Formats: sequence, structure tokens, C-alpha cells
Amino acid sequence: MNPLTRPARLAPGARVAVVAPSGPVPEDRLQAGLDILRGWDLDPVVMPHVLDVHGEFDYLAGSDADRAADLQRAWCDSGIDAVLCARGGYGAQRMVDLLDWPAMRAARPKVFVGYSDITALHEAFAVRLGVSTLHGPMVAAADFLKSARAQTHLRATLFDPESVRVIRAVEGAGVLVPGVARGVTLGGCLSLLAADLGTRHARPSARGGLLCLEDVGEEAYRIDRYLTQLLRAGWFEGVRGVLLGSWAECEPVRGLLVDRLGGLGVPVVEEFGFGHGSGALTVPFGVAGQLDAGALTLTLDEPALS
Repeated sequence: MNPLTRPARLAPGARVAVVAPSGPVPEDRLQAGLDILRGWDLDPVVMPHVLDVHGEFDYLAGSDADRAADLQRAWCDSGIDAVLCARGGYGAQRMVDLLDWPAMRAARPKVFVGYSDITALHEAFAVRLGVSTLHGPMVAAADFLKSARAQTHLRATLFDPESVRVIRAVEGAGVLVPGVARGVTLGGCLSLLAADLGTRHARPSARGGLLCLEDVGEEAYRIDRYLTQLLRAGWFEGVRGVLLGSWAECEPVRGLLVDRLGGLGVPVVEEFGFGHGSGALTVPFGVAGQLDAGALTLTLDEPALS
């Protein structure tokens, strides 16, 4: 697995598009998130369908075509420096095939930020565009609005990525399997990675990768199912190391994670501090680095953004 093209960092005054590729966005939380961005001296541009709600399926932020159009328009706009997702939920898989990938490949690479259901787009951007992305807080997500740590780490990553080239696990992290490993970062929400398996927008395996995994609201047997499916498909073959994030609102899974991942023969760190948990760290995907399980650090070879 090779590192991907890193977009340019942001500067004061940068125009950043806000999109809703998945679930509907509460307007009050969106406005609060926009205020934070403006406080960072960014110029947020809310795409036309961000506040839409699908006429039949109220778990979607508008129609598949409109959600795809917003994302494509934002990415292909030469005057936009970053595309920030408003929230996750569900729906990215429904619209990813509607994107004009050749047109998006022809556009200038730019910062892309999101997590949760946005995992499907992280994979697609890696496979179809060869562009690194940021697994980080979203504009209208409750944790981003309430957490100084989430805000501070994302802001540093966007404006001063050298200052966070060493990403240190949060308090409470621990070692499931000791060791040091090198690879290229990838991953996201476990259930989305399992659901994406076999599609043309997903990698065939995590070979050569430092794999980041997390999820939310899942029962233990379902997490077992996702991990077992990926194991049976050979998706973990050649993985170099595993970073486990939050398992918010999930049943206790530590023993399960040891059972399913402990035999891979690679370093594994738990509760690293990214994902759906409080104060989530921003982790770049597609960047080479080193996981030191004993030190509880991920050290990037280069800053997340160029």
C-alpha cells in the first residue's frame, strides 16, 4: 500500500464547502458548527441541499442525486479549498455511484473531512481519486460542538499539521498486542468497511496498512460478525498494525477484539481516541507512518496536509 496524494493545508480566509452526503442535518447544530468555522477565519459555503430531508426516507438528507450533486459540485469548484461533512448517519453508499469520478479526478485535490458513514467515501476517495482524507469531527456533530479537544485537534490538523504529526492516544488507551509497525493509514467505521467489501469503491484488503477501526451502537455479536466477515474474506491479510478507536454505545467488546484480532500477529492499540467517542482526534488516512503500541503513538512520516 502506497501513500496517497496529500491536499494542501488551509490558510485563514479559505473557503470550505459543507455537504451532507448521508443523514439529515439539524439546522441549529449546523449553525453552531458554522460559527466555529468562522471563528477559525474560514469562509464556510453551505451547499444547496444540506438541510434537505428525503420525501419518503427521513433518514436521508434529501435525494441521492441531490446529495451527490452537492458533493461533486463542491469538490470540482476551484474556489473551494476543503469539503467538510455536516454529519454521518446513513446514505453515502446510496449516492457514491452517482458521482462523476473522472470529473472529480480532474479537479484539484482538497481537504475532505468526516467519519462514521463517511467511511464509504474515505474508501472511494482513496481508490478512485488517490487522495488522502481526514477521519475527523463533522460540522454539525454534537461532539464537535461540545468538545474543545476535538475542535483543537482538527484545527491544528487543518492549519498547522506539523504540530500534530505525532498523534498521541488519549488517556485510557491501552495495548492489546505490543509492538511497533509501519504502514499507511486507512479504515473508519467497522460496519461500513464490512458493508463496502467487494464494491468497486473499496480496497480488496488492508495489506500494508495501519488499520483504524471504530463503531457506534452495535451489539457484540454484530461486531463479531463484521470482523469475522473481513477475516474470512482475507481483508486483514498483510495488515501491519491496528488502532482501535471508540465503541460508543456498544456492548463490551474488549475480549471479542482480542479474540478476533489478537491472532493477526501485529501491534494492536485500544481506545486510541478517534471515532464516535467524546473529544475525537483527527486521523489522516492515506499517510505513511509508524504505530508504537508501547508509546501509544502514531507518528506520521509527513504532515497530514502538504
